[in-house]
Amino acid sequence: MEKPSRTSVSGSIATWQRKMFWLMWVTYASFYLCRVNISIALPKIMEESDLTKSRMGLVLSSLFLLYAVGQFINGQLGDKLNSRRIITFGLLSSAALNIAFGFHGGIVAFMVVVWGLNGYFQSMGWGPTVKAMANWFPAKIRGKISGRLGTSYIIGGAFSWFLAGSVLKYFDWRFTFWFPAAICAFIAVHWYMRARNAPEEVGLPSIEEQERGIEEGRIRKDDHIGFITTLKVTLLNPHVWFTAFALFGLNIVRYGFMSWAPTYMFEEQGATISKVAYKALAFPIAGGLGAIFAGWASDRIFKNRRAPVAFIMLILLAVFCYLFKACPSDNWVLSLIVLLLIGFFTFGPHILLVAALPADLGSRKAASSVTGFIDSMGYLGASLTGVGTGYLVDKYGWDAGFYFWIGGAVFAAIMILLVWNYKHQKIETR
Repeated sequence: MEKPSRTSVSGSIATWQRKMFWLMWVTYASFYLCRVNISIALPKIMEESDLTKSRMGLVLSSLFLLYAVGQFINGQLGDKLNSRRIITFGLLSSAALNIAFGFHGGIVAFMVVVWGLNGYFQSMGWGPTVKAMANWFPAKIRGKISGRLGTSYIIGGAFSWFLAGSVLKYFDWRFTFWFPAAICAFIAVHWYMRARNAPEEVGLPSIEEQERGIEEGRIRKDDHIGFITTLKVTLLNPHVWFTAFALFGLNIVRYGFMSWAPTYMFEEQGATISKVAYKALAFPIAGGLGAIFAGWASDRIFKNRRAPVAFIMLILLAVFCYLFKACPSDNWVLSLIVLLLIGFFTFGPHILLVAALPADLGSRKAASSVTGFIDSMGYLGASLTGVGTGYLVDKYGWDAGFYFWIGGAVFAAIMILLVWNYKHQKIETR
């Protein structure tokens, strides 16, 4: 058999990289169709079932808490198991649970269990996605690719709100769960049929071999380095812990806005549910620009250092959270501008903390494990903001909720300072 030329191999790598990027982008975006749709349906659910914000906060927190547990477990499994299978299974399971949620009948315990299980199966998405990204793209462009990949869950969340808002104009709130479930089931099958875990699995050289100029034409498995090694890489590196605590604080802000901002605009600004859904789109849409900028800046301006970009953006996030609270409720133009800036400064550092830094800290062999651990800590923060914001707003008003979110941004900035000088280092594997 004639050995393929360097040009043909390079062309094949580039073709597969483009293919895998868009497969990862579309598939992970679809996860959000079955996750943040509840935010738009929340006022209708509370109205129909006569539930307080504190009780619905328990439902929101159940997803975050089980997601946190699942991220650690499935992060480790993501380095061991086939990413095609685990992502497909997680997305199909999430779709089934969304269908079940529409039949809750106002029973809070049922909602907590179903939405919590949805969180667990949702956790099968991101860690294996980062693993696939680390397998297919080298460290020198990882910030840029992470920023672009991060727009998947940002735009996925925005489209989820748009879809839910549109559905509510013509259908019962239950369809805000049933329509997305059908879409996700189709995309899950599409991912399974077309995705591959690593270049080795299609007869191309691995990332390490590409860097050394080695041409390899045989099909191989993406070998696992062992659970003991991935646990050591995850738990014994202080930079992983600092990054995890930073995400804990950031997710207090992120999911505070994503879960409660529509309700705030509905109650305090007098907007209709459908208009709230469309205005709230400003938050994730601006976040997409923030993610792209943060990834680019960490590669080009700070020479593959992620922490300086994250710190600066987190400080500005705290500032604009305060300004949003101070905006007059009838000045929708000013509040919209500030909301855009909050989205920009939320998702910029977020993509660095959940994609670029974990891939750097874990290398491609432990990328899913490190991502899962960091994201699990982040979703402990998200679970806290679900019930915590609901309780604070019920008891003390919306100002208390905003100060809670601002505190999360400040805490995240302090934690990421401790990772300021970290740069990507290669991890030896057997």
